[in-house]
Amino acid sequence: MTSLKTKILDIDLENPFLLASAPPTARIDSIDKAFTLGWGGAVFKTITPDNLEMIEASPRYASWRIGSKVCGFENFELLSHLSVQEWIDGIFYLREKHPSKVQIASIMAPVVKQEWQNLVKTLNQTPIDAFELNFSCPHGMPEKGIGMAIGTHPEISAEVTKWVKEVAQKPVFVKLSPNVSNIAEIVTAVENAGADGLSGINSVQSLMGIDLDTFEPQPNVNGKSTFGGYSGIAVKPIGLRCVAQMRQTSNLPILGIGGISSWQDAAEYMTVGADAVQVCTEVMLNGYQIITKLKQGLLSYLESKGFNSPFDLKNRAIANLSAHENLNKSKQVYPKIDDEACIKCQRCVMLCDESEHSALSFQNGHIELNKARCVGCSLCRQACPKLAISMK
Repeated sequence: MTSLKTKILDIDLENPFLLASAPPTARIDSIDKAFTLGWGGAVFKTITPDNLEMIEASPRYASWRIGSKVCGFENFELLSHLSVQEWIDGIFYLREKHPSKVQIASIMAPVVKQEWQNLVKTLNQTPIDAFELNFSCPHGMPEKGIGMAIGTHPEISAEVTKWVKEVAQKPVFVKLSPNVSNIAEIVTAVENAGADGLSGINSVQSLMGIDLDTFEPQPNVNGKSTFGGYSGIAVKPIGLRCVAQMRQTSNLPILGIGGISSWQDAAEYMTVGADAVQVCTEVMLNGYQIITKLKQGLLSYLESKGFNSPFDLKNRAIANLSAHENLNKSKQVYPKIDDEACIKCQRCVMLCDESEHSALSFQNGHIELNKARCVGCSLCRQACPKLAISMK
């Protein structure tokens, strides 16, 4: 029988879909609702020492749309506004009501050993399943010397990881930033420092846009703005790349994050190394109820492939990732035009001519190919508005 049950370290998951540390996990009653609807677990919105000030700006969200569809989402919201005691009470409540659900405490503190260790020691006394160290928040926190300010430096990342591991009584995951030149370097540093697992990615530092009438950046806070964290479906290729590089560097368990909006996205993350996934922006845009389609879709896919569980997807694509120098360059593909689907717009002809090769022409009512000029780049296929071109 195919099942969505899986395991990460010694943590049993009834399904591989967790809520990421974000607004959907900011309140205990919200997490309670999500668990009831079927989410396998939640990573709490980042818990901090009570003396770490959190004053929000308004508005703090902006989106990039194609038509009505939100493709990219920016935010510069800060961390949890609940006190540590409120989280403690909530964790016990959730454990009693939802004993099988996974609870992961995302935490952050100033780069002071005692601050990190005190927070960990306090949360050790709760029934959480793991810690997630937020070394990667790209807005608000770096100005305080934390968040991404930690995760972009291997030495500091390793040092804080060691502090936590000295006292943690639960597994420690480190949440990594994509805003680095070499994520493998950070992976190696935290693994050598004792990290039990990895999470990635956090949001991509961004600037959503500029109002060309007023020259005010977006989101507009009384005419000003700041760099925020970019998420949503547009960042999935970045997240996939980072998770693949994490897997190529380490055998530690990985929680994959970034632009997951469907079961297919989740499955792709697993094929490049993720053991389970976290979802944020899609929940913010469409609600907790998306879990039903995520679970049904993934289960049907696993059954169709003859797989027993999500674990059977893990690392399936990693061997197919290669350095450019190792790619097979002895064969070439050519465009094949479907005459019935082609609307004769000649867009492919124009773009091929203006992007170097001039391999296509329009003759006698058809698109013709000059094989001697074609390099098989597939630009024509990517740009065809009717998907009438395949590469053979």
